[in-house]
Amino acid sequence: MMDSYADPGAPDHRSAARYLWWLTVSQRRRVVGGAVLGTLWTVCLMLPPYLIARAIDDGLQPGRTGVLAGWVAALVGVALLNAWLGIMRHRTMTRVRMDATFRTVKVVVAHATRLGAALPRKVSVGEVVGIGTGDVAQISRTLTITGPGVGSVIAYLVAAALLLSVDVLLAVVVLLGVPLLAVVVGPLLGRLQGAEAEYREQQGVLTARIGDIVGGMRVLNGIGGKELLAERFLRGSRDLRAEGYRVGAVTSWIQALAVGLPALFLALVTWLAARMAAEGTITVGTLVAVYGYVAVLVVPVSFFIEGGSDLTRGLVAAGRVVRVLDLTPDVGDAATLRPAPDAPSALYDPDSGVELVPGRLTAIVGARPADSAAVVDRLGRYAESAATWGGVPLAEVALAEVRARIVVADNDADLFSGLLRTVVGGRSEHTDAAIARAVRDAAAEDILRALPEGLDTPVEAQGGNLSGGQRQRLRLVRALLADPEALLLVEPTSAVDAHTEAAMAAGLCRARAGRTTALTSTSPVLLERADTVCYLAGGRLVAAGPHRDLLASQPGYRALVARGEDEPATGSALPEEAAR
Repeated sequence: MMDSYADPGAPDHRSAARYLWWLTVSQRRRVVGGAVLGTLWTVCLMLPPYLIARAIDDGLQPGRTGVLAGWVAALVGVALLNAWLGIMRHRTMTRVRMDATFRTVKVVVAHATRLGAALPRKVSVGEVVGIGTGDVAQISRTLTITGPGVGSVIAYLVAAALLLSVDVLLAVVVLLGVPLLAVVVGPLLGRLQGAEAEYREQQGVLTARIGDIVGGMRVLNGIGGKELLAERFLRGSRDLRAEGYRVGAVTSWIQALAVGLPALFLALVTWLAARMAAEGTITVGTLVAVYGYVAVLVVPVSFFIEGGSDLTRGLVAAGRVVRVLDLTPDVGDAATLRPAPDAPSALYDPDSGVELVPGRLTAIVGARPADSAAVVDRLGRYAESAATWGGVPLAEVALAEVRARIVVADNDADLFSGLLRTVVGGRSEHTDAAIARAVRDAAAEDILRALPEGLDTPVEAQGGNLSGGQRQRLRLVRALLADPEALLLVEPTSAVDAHTEAAMAAGLCRARAGRTTALTSTSPVLLERADTVCYLAGGRLVAAGPHRDLLASQPGYRALVARGEDEPATGSALPEEAAR
């Protein structure tokens, strides 16, 4: 089975079938072992009928007790051998399935990490969750056909050869069975693939909707939209149930045929063999053997049908994985890389004209918040642009170095579940003293006092047990602890009250003194603290300078900031929320 820390390799995601083949060849030795054991197991299932026939014909004669005992002993030995082969086959195929599961999970998680911030914009949460909860299991089941599936084909041919030694007509009936199965079951498998694909698609959409509802429950309660979204969810759930019934209807027919068609073959061949025995063409022992051969054929025939069903479902599941693996990051390393500046240097965005001077706090103000956020995305290299860093095109610097030295922190940044000290610590270990300083600078000391176990209090995913203002301040704590060369903040105080905002502004200036820092905001409290304010209109720089100078010289800026003064902060943390 695959080592949890081993490199899964480069997946072939040109198509769903190629991805399944890649999973197979990635563990070719184990797959070959499973195929050999599966073949031996299914072929050995043919031995008991032959041994029983010999025991009847040779042993059930007066004075042949020793011969009978010999055949019975051989039958017991074959039964023990089959039991051992069955155990080893199951163990091997379980390892094959587990390897496929872990390998798929690793390649999807690794690719999701490479996509980074682009992932939520390219694929829904439900799509990714669906891969982890259902698709990987279906893909792993599909690989079962490499073991018992291969063995079933060989066992089918062996049974046909054995029946051919008895009578040509019996062999012909058996050999015609598989084409008949293809004719009957083939169209159903096509319908199953279409129904399964639609079901998976609706399931992903509904899963994403659940996440949205749970994540925004407090907001929904506040604006009275809970009932509306609940009704939408119920409609989607009913549609998914109806699609599930459709999948179940097709599956039920396939499973019924998996039981019924082998039974028809058994009845037909047994009837033909019984007529031959009555006519004296074959012995009673041979009749028993023929019945046994055909009865054993139920196993490979069932594998054929189940394998076809699993392959159909596996192609649908692999198709969803391939769609995720086909996604590309918004930004990536250039073919030729240039070294980054050795010392803190200016960040310049020619699209807007904004320049971040090293060691200074720069505020970016725009009538449209999206314009200010777009500047941050370009300077943080989350969007393709002609931005430069110390005169070096940012796109030509290794992305890993950009991420290590330039950090963008916004209100959509994920908060993962875990202890609070781990949530705010990020990738590095920090002393309690360092965390305490960052907490004080982010005006988050009241959060620690309200939590029962302080830094060791568990935090739910996305900060589900915290208020909006608390989550925002903890994100600032995490950003301050990262201590990057350049820190770019998007609306860092939009969810707190004016008193808390003033404390956060003072703490931010204290913590980032002498470091390159930029923020987007229209709050006068923050703008007053900034060394330079860049005023944008239509996404372009109109003026830059101290806050008070722009108030005096730019009517548009004055109107924009005055509007911000008149409006209360949105999403402020209520006293009772802060105590949670």
